[in-house]
Amino acid sequence: MSSWPLLLALALAGGLHMHALHAATITVAPGQSLQEALRRAADGDVIEIAAGDHHGQAGLILQRQLTLRGVGGRPVLHADGQHAEGKALLVVRDGDVHIDNLEFRGARVPDGNGAGIRFESGKLHVSRCAFIDNQNGILTGNVGTAELTVQDSEFAAAPAGRSLPHLLYVGRIASFTLSGSYFTGGHHGHLVKSRARANRIFYNRLDDRPGGQASYELEFPHGGLVWVVGNVLAQGADTSNPTLLAFGAEGSPDARPQGLYLSHNTFISEGLRPAFFVRVHEGKLGAAVPQRVANNLFVGLGLADVDWGSAAEGNFVVPAALLQPDAHGLPRLAPDAWLRGRAVQAGMAQGEALQPGAEFHPPTGTRPLPARAHWAPGAFQD
Repeated sequence: MSSWPLLLALALAGGLHMHALHAATITVAPGQSLQEALRRAADGDVIEIAAGDHHGQAGLILQRQLTLRGVGGRPVLHADGQHAEGKALLVVRDGDVHIDNLEFRGARVPDGNGAGIRFESGKLHVSRCAFIDNQNGILTGNVGTAELTVQDSEFAAAPAGRSLPHLLYVGRIASFTLSGSYFTGGHHGHLVKSRARANRIFYNRLDDRPGGQASYELEFPHGGLVWVVGNVLAQGADTSNPTLLAFGAEGSPDARPQGLYLSHNTFISEGLRPAFFVRVHEGKLGAAVPQRVANNLFVGLGLADVDWGSAAEGNFVVPAALLQPDAHGLPRLAPDAWLRGRAVQAGMAQGEALQPGAEFHPPTGTRPLPARAHWAPGAFQD
């Protein structure tokens, strides 16, 4: 019996995209046009961009399903004054788009909001990419159903000037997930700013040392549901605002649920003036914010205006001398530090595990953590 009736039935039922049966792979070498490849691509196709320098490349993604990936190394897309629709090197209009192993450099547009990627709606998954010297690394729109995932990527070298560059700026979308990524080299804007309703920030290095001038390392202006687990948040002496994590500073524009859940993070302030390691603006939000704050290290001079309880919850304020930076500058506890084994069971919050299952692994990425009987506070176990 022919299989075509079955395939047709599955397709009509929404179980199979017929184009996936004959998806094409389009290759773009240095000197060839990415714009032309995007124009030719159909839903379900793959565009492979060869390693090397691609100059003056910008384009608009209109497909409902598309993958762009670098091959043979990481290709570099240089804006060189070009942009799509006055917005970005790549504009993602809608659909389900995957972008893997590309580097975006030099995005500039007249209104000062040029981005490596401008994500407007749909679903976007970014992995193993780098965003260097852009007015914004990634900038999203405010479509309430959009979902953004960023994994194992680097954001660095925000440009100086009159604009307010954020390395990653997420608008009022449904969800934002960030993992295994490294942020450094801010300039007055924030390293990460998100207005999403649900935010999962797991196992990242948000480290503006040395010499960075970012404002916040991590900000959620409208609050929302926020899980921050296993991260390094470090602020140097040249910061333009001594707050590392801010929550709810602009109030909430909608009836979104609120909750702030911090576990196994290492907060570091190297400034001479007292920092706010964590600042929660409950007055702006008009209600108390449900919280769980466990097993965090607060290093340097500063305050945390959260309901972090006592040392019984595994949170500790410690001097920098208690840490031994490794070869990558990551703040690890000394092998014989008295804090080892002092963490409590972090448990769950709103369906998400607060006990880490991995940790940041340089330069970007994560490595799994095996189960253990005794845990240390902070972002690293070994």
